[in-house]
Amino acid sequence: MVDSLPVSVNAFEPKFFYFAYGSCMCPVDLKRSLGELTHPYVIGAATLKGYRLGFFRRSRFRNCGVLDIIPDPHAHVEGVLYHLPERLSDRLDIREDGYQHEMITVCHKGTRYSQVRTYTVIEKLDQEVAPNDWYFSVVMRGAVTCGLPEPYCWKLFHHMHHLQQCQLIQANLPLSA
Repeated sequence: MVDSLPVSVNAFEPKFFYFAYGSCMCPVDLKRSLGELTHPYVIGAATLKGYRLGFFRRSRFRNCGVLDIIPDPHAHVEGVLYHLPERLSDRLDIREDGYQHEMITVCHKGTRYSQVRTYTVIEKLDQEVAPNDWYFSVVMRGAVTCGLPEPYCWKLFHHMHHLQQCQLIQANLPLSA
């Protein structure tokens, strides 16, 4: 049973649970794609066990690496659990072009939520691609705004920063003869 669902204009409209782990963690950025406020639909920080984050997709729209989750039995991913109206589903699918639905189970404040939608990259790259500064800041803004644990936020920050530093080093290496 869920006791803290957001109140919407129509409390009886069909809804679905959605777990965001990248730029969609930021309700302000999610509003840009969905066309309405998404803060009221935030349940809060949630944990997905058995996966880890990686930047295994280059977004054509953002021209940088974007986040994906991949199975890893020794890891977990922190993200934001939403309870979105079904009428926003098509718009979310359009935003997540290049990703596919995956149904998962997450935990929020000791409660397990099953049949939660998330998105995973369809065609994963072999190596991670660094995010640009804009994507970096949107991911961090969502993580902090929605209350992800501070140690996880720092881990996320350092991972993205490391990828950017590696990209800079590679860009400045002389070409091989």
